[in-house]
Amino acid sequence: MDFWRVPLDAEKHEVIIGKVNVIDYRCKGCEYCIEFCPNDVLEQSDEFNEKGYYPPRVKHEGRCINCSFCETVCPEFAIYCTVAERRPLQPQDVIHIEKISRRMRYSRRSEIGKADS
Repeated sequence: MDFWRVPLDAEKHEVIIGKVNVIDYRCKGCEYCIEFCPNDVLEQSDEFNEKGYYPPRVKHEGRCINCSFCETVCPEFAIYCTVAERRPLQPQDVIHIEKISRRMRYSRRSEIGKADS
């Protein structure tokens, strides 16, 4: 969810960055973890494991939010998440400049239109 300002209770929240760990020899290549990852963290590996399957690998290191959904959907228990970093919520975590600038442009146009008339 994108906000145009920092929430008032931002100091109460923290951002959790997760680390995805794959146990290669357990994986059977079902790709459920790749398909259902909400942040598109995983991709299929180019190398196969000893069973002949292509296990997942981490594509985007810092995108994992430690939701553990990959653990939940894995039928072979071949993947798990750990907390890599905890930090306070920062404005860039919730505010996206391009969306603000677009809003600001529209509000500026309406202010300029009022001033001209």
